Amino acid sequence: MEKRKFKLKSNTPYVELVKLLKFEGISDTGGQGKNQIEEGLVKVNGEEEFRIRRKLYSGDVILSGNIQIEIVS
Repeated sequence: MEKRKFKLKSNTPYVELVKLLKFEGISDTGGQGKNQIEEGLVKVNGEEEFRIRRKLYSGDVILSGNIQIEIVS
């Protein structure tokens, strides 16, 4: 499993799930990221997440395929 960390910008307390997938290269487009989320392929803190614009805060852990991303501030 590949483990990554995503650092939040100092002036932003969260990142939306669909944007994180795009920023990290897990999806090429927002539409592709939306499909991955709707199909139940993305977990947040160990549970399937279906909310496309789910706000992710420091400490949240996202799992997509074999990539795990921890949100840090």
